[in-house]
Amino acid sequence: MQRRHLMAVVVTIPLALVTVAGTAWAQSSSYPSKPVRLVVPFAPGGTTDIIARTLADKIQPALGQTMVVENKAGGGGIIGANEVAKATPDGYTLGVATVSTTASNPAINPKTPYNPLTDFTSVTNIAATPNVIAVHPSFPAKDYAGFVAELKKNPGKYSYSSSGTGGIGHMQMELYKSLSGTFLTHIPYRGAGPALNDTVAGQVPIIFDNLPSALPFIKDGRLIAIVVAAPQRLTVLPNVPTFKEVGLEPVNRMAYYGIHAPKGLPKEIADKVYAAVRKTVELPEVRKRIEDTGSLVVANTPEQFAAQTRAEFEVYKKVVEQQRLKLD
Repeated sequence: MQRRHLMAVVVTIPLALVTVAGTAWAQSSSYPSKPVRLVVPFAPGGTTDIIARTLADKIQPALGQTMVVENKAGGGGIIGANEVAKATPDGYTLGVATVSTTASNPAINPKTPYNPLTDFTSVTNIAATPNVIAVHPSFPAKDYAGFVAELKKNPGKYSYSSSGTGGIGHMQMELYKSLSGTFLTHIPYRGAGPALNDTVAGQVPIIFDNLPSALPFIKDGRLIAIVVAAPQRLTVLPNVPTFKEVGLEPVNRMAYYGIHAPKGLPKEIADKVYAAVRKTVELPEVRKRIEDTGSLVVANTPEQFAAQTRAEFEVYKKVVEQQRLKLD
């Protein structure tokens, strides 16, 4: 009778891997143990800054630590976004992800120092925001029909401001120009705040901006809304048509303001931040503050926001190719 010898197989796991895994677990389980930095890639005063501070001011009870907003403007949002992309993926440096930084700017700028689809960890889209073309009260036209007639009658006479080259305001206005047969000169700024200041002061007659930052000036008569990018007419601007209504549906795209982190962020940390954001935006005072700007609260999942980012990037990539857009 033959005897069968059973051999025990011992698998040795390198100590270094055990240490790394243990450290990652410990960091995730204790997160956050210190304040979290939220990088806003634009100057203070714009929509990105407004949404970020609305969240940061109220998130401490849900997150367990304070969230400190830090503005890093420049390059149409690229400077601030790149700082987030290059940060340590430990959850202590987060960024506000916008269409400008994750879609339109990378689509038009081949020198963007990060890949918007692979260099970040998507966490959640806080809110969706309509965009608006608005003019200084000194502009000859006060409604859309008069606006487009004035531009066609005086090609090249007028300029418009935006939050920066490659930003959503720049890209959507260039798309608008190509579809409407009008010509305007682009004046880029280091964020919506400075662009708004100069437009309200009359130094630039037209702006393409996100509604939350422009709305206070529209409400008090220092800017006049001409047309909005929104699914339907807005209750705060009932007499202003959408781009779809004026026959320019491709321009009728809303902006997003989300949270993202460097690639490699542990899922446990991403989930903690997502849960804290979702709980915070459900607070009545936070929801009201966001909705009062004309925005819609979204707070979708990390997977949903990642898919949304990919889709928006592809849209603007096609716009750049089809309209042959290049940096100024």
